[in-house]
Amino acid sequence: MSTTKIFNKGPVSNFIENHYKHFNAAALLDAAKGYETHLTEGGKMMVTLAGAMSTAELGKSLAEMIRQGKIDIISCTGANLEEDIMNLVAHSFYKRVPNYRDLSPKEEWDLLENHYNRVTDTCIPEEEAFRRLQKHIFKIWKDADSSGERYFPHEYMYKILLSGELKQYYEIDPKDSWMLAAAERNLPIVVPGWEDSTMGNIFTSYVIKGQIKASTIKSGIEYMAWLAEWYPKNSGGKGVGFFQIGGGIAGDFPICVVPMLYQDMEMHDVPFWSYFCQISDSTTSYGSYSGAVPNEKITWGKLDIHTPKFIVESDATIVAPLIFAWVLGW
Repeated sequence: MSTTKIFNKGPVSNFIENHYKHFNAAALLDAAKGYETHLTEGGKMMVTLAGAMSTAELGKSLAEMIRQGKIDIISCTGANLEEDIMNLVAHSFYKRVPNYRDLSPKEEWDLLENHYNRVTDTCIPEEEAFRRLQKHIFKIWKDADSSGERYFPHEYMYKILLSGELKQYYEIDPKDSWMLAAAERNLPIVVPGWEDSTMGNIFTSYVIKGQIKASTIKSGIEYMAWLAEWYPKNSGGKGVGFFQIGGGIAGDFPICVVPMLYQDMEMHDVPFWSYFCQISDSTTSYGSYSGAVPNEKITWGKLDIHTPKFIVESDATIVAPLIFAWVLGW
């Protein structure tokens, strides 16, 4: 069988080039080439993380994307924000359940009783992950609260990572933590709906108990206002691309900044997102955000007619690392 050799690419990329010819495989390769072209032509890229990508250890490729400057800003759920750090400090305590589809309600209850919270085939250990992080993050929250300071959720996470306090617990190679890579670069992050994460719930409990003021954490509205300032400053030239992993708030929140600026702020010179790719295993359907085709976003003032648009209907834990491998030249 004849194969094409791409001399500036590694074995993973060469495999993709030679075998991914049709259907979702071809869409994956097209999206990867589009991502690479966008960066080569001077564009910037936002990556959005929904689902449980941190627990799926996407950091193994995502961290290197951050270090090499292939990502300029991230939007993620509160779960992805915290679970990368939990994996960093408690990896050996995680429990894998390969037969998760066959678990009975009683077996699920037993996991709860043993302080394991299941995410598909992986159980996060409550004491070693949630509580270990909690005792350190509470001090940072409390210090800010006492001094009248306010920060975004990700900024508190950056503070704890950069302080070195967690190094004593590291259980994976730090280069595989995307949050650590982001903290070291001070990468911009927006975390819409942070309140529904575990750390968000824990913070809320301190507010209810009167130990911390709610205002010590900057809100989602403030995230949007910050993004509304960031986007025009960074959308010149080739513009900002949008690489969306999964659906939901991690993607829907930031993509709306363009129509908000254009329609509500009446800033009529705001460029559309200049590249768009969504990876989702939600099949195309009417009324499904995750399954909406990219063209639908034209009518909402998010994408232009000429914006390169890609959708890969497949499992993001498989697709995203392969696209990142292409962009990294692996």
